[in-house]
Amino acid sequence: MASDNQMDLFNLSGTAGSISSPPANFDPEQIPTSAKVPIPPGTYDSMAAMAEHCNRCHRCELGATRTYAVVGRGNPQADLMIVGEGPGQNEDETGLPFVGKAGQLLDKILASVQLTEADVFICNIVKCRPPGNRPPTQEEMDACRPYLLEQIRMVDPKVILLSGASAVRGLLGDKRGITKIRGEWIEWQGRLCMPVFHPAYLLRNPSREKGSPKWLMWQDIQAVRSKLAEINAG
Repeated sequence: MASDNQMDLFNLSGTAGSISSPPANFDPEQIPTSAKVPIPPGTYDSMAAMAEHCNRCHRCELGATRTYAVVGRGNPQADLMIVGEGPGQNEDETGLPFVGKAGQLLDKILASVQLTEADVFICNIVKCRPPGNRPPTQEEMDACRPYLLEQIRMVDPKVILLSGASAVRGLLGDKRGITKIRGEWIEWQGRLCMPVFHPAYLLRNPSREKGSPKWLMWQDIQAVRSKLAEINAG
């Protein structure tokens, strides 16, 4: 179960838009028990309510080994949403996404274009840590995807950054390699998405030379900043 401190990380007043409520005979308490139980749009009215379910979720086998479910951090009404692949050890221990070395690099990347945690909402394609930090399986992503769809509905971002190949595959179903589609604007359900390199990949490739992953990431984050400015100006 989530601690009181973990629940305080979420904006309890952040509510969703005009989606109708789930059917009257729907029992939301069954959601954490099986991936066969649907999560209708409008099930949750806050991140905290969803976190309570995630912290006792067994829709896939990852629930058996987690310390905390990692639901999200940042502004639950942000224009920019960042979706990563899966929690690592630091995230599993704290219940917060992107708090290790990769997360520190992500914060620096955002700061380079004058974006802070107040400007983004950060989460993952799966809420529980895969053992050994392996990529999440398709079954695990499918089980957790309805939670992510509820997060997207509640945050209602204008732009979604998909950080890493698993995030792209888990949300969009696109199985192309990240090197082939990074920096490409993809429209999904009326929203603009851009696949980008995961910060952990950038840590393994420290070169800043033209054409390197870090150089390409700099191009991508500038494009995202410009797109947000364009959308907000229009």
